[in-house]
Amino acid sequence: QVQLVESGGGLVQAGGSLRLSCAASGRAASSDVMGWFRQAPGKQRELVATITSGGNTNYADSVKGRVTISRDNVKSAVYLQMNSLKPEDTAVYYCAAGRVVSVEGAIAYRYWGQGTQVTVSS
Repeated sequence: QVQLVESGGGLVQAGGSLRLSCAASGRAASSDVMGWFRQAPGKQRELVATITSGGNTNYADSVKGRVTISRDNVKSAVYLQMNSLKPEDTAVYYCAAGRVVSVEGAIAYRYWGQGTQVTVSS
């Protein structure tokens, strides 16, 4: 079985913090790259952050300085610590697991979680 399950979402006031968790099983637990994406109502899904098996991270410009992605291979989990949350961070957040599929570093995300709702009030 391959599974990704997100948790940790909720309703917070602007300026608050949340820590999202993603529990991985099967092949997803040892993916080259783990990522967090989000999708707001009526908007396209967008990348929030990624982390490679080697610990390299990338962040969307909109969350740089406020978000930290991390992995725990012992627990087979990936986390997204979000601070200084803004109303525009409101979205469903998805955990994804993938592989690097090109020498340029392109990533194919093969496994996706169900998503967890994050709502930031003003």
